[in-house]
Amino acid sequence: MRNLKTLLAGAAGIVLMSAWAAQAAEKWNMATGFNDTNFQTQNVKFFADEVKKLSDGALEIVVHSGMSLYRQPEIKRAVSSGQIQIGEVLLSAYGNEDPMFEADSIPFLATGYDDSMKLWKLQRPLLEQRFAKQGLILLYSVAWPGTAFYTKNPVKDVADFKGMKMRAYNAATSRLAEKLGATPTTVEQVEAPQAFATGVIQAMITSPITGKDTKAWEYTKHYLDVRAWHNKNFVIMNKRAFDRLDKKTQAAVLAAAKAAEERGWKVSREAGDQAMAILKEQGMVITKPSDSFMKEIKAVSSTMVEEWAKKAGPDGAAIVKAMQH
Repeated sequence: MRNLKTLLAGAAGIVLMSAWAAQAAEKWNMATGFNDTNFQTQNVKFFADEVKKLSDGALEIVVHSGMSLYRQPEIKRAVSSGQIQIGEVLLSAYGNEDPMFEADSIPFLATGYDDSMKLWKLQRPLLEQRFAKQGLILLYSVAWPGTAFYTKNPVKDVADFKGMKMRAYNAATSRLAEKLGATPTTVEQVEAPQAFATGVIQAMITSPITGKDTKAWEYTKHYLDVRAWHNKNFVIMNKRAFDRLDKKTQAAVLAAAKAAEERGWKVSREAGDQAMAILKEQGMVITKPSDSFMKEIKAVSSTMVEEWAKKAGPDGAAIVKAMQH
């Protein structure tokens, strides 16, 4: 009988310890506006798995993709206010809040991955200062492949955009549409197919990944490969939530974030090449812009770079100077 009581007591102790461990494990909600097949979302999920592994299960991050928890423009505020602990945002979507947030979507300020990484290194300390004032910690950033114009009809000259309704998803794309003579129309990525199908838009400028994810060949035909910029996604977390973690778990989050950034930039290149191949296979007409088109659009972009530098103040002027040397 004594042995049975000892076994039962031991079993009860194990149950209690398991219950305590379950209660001790922290669970965070993470919102992202992109769908599960997107390389950015896959990288986020890998990051969440790494955090759980490195923290020995002390922190579990539950990823809510495809705007299932919050719409893209709402995520930053939700993290800042503590409604959720962590989120992934397309930072340029918040350009109206601070010009520094839209630096990576100013046409031809940074072209190609090497230039985009240079811009990121210039931006990071400035963004960290801004986020700190909002109760946020910047964890990592990953660039998208270079952008291209998707249009229903072929575009040979800048004048061909006149009168088109063009998808806008931040202040910079709105301004670009205006400078091209198009009408900027706010449309989220996941809404692009319906917007094209119903005539809400006739053009957009975005990455080959977006085209693949939204099956662009089903609603548009032409892809003009200008590679005007590399937008970046940023993963941010609530500072109060981070401060509540023990030192080991904090270190796990930061280590997983560093690995996610390194992995993400590498995967972005591969995912971009794969997406381009799929677009071509599916019948998209992919063309390189003519020299005359590039001359015209770079004249537009030069004006936008100057406007942005003035709007962003000394920090913006310093970035432009550094990028041009």
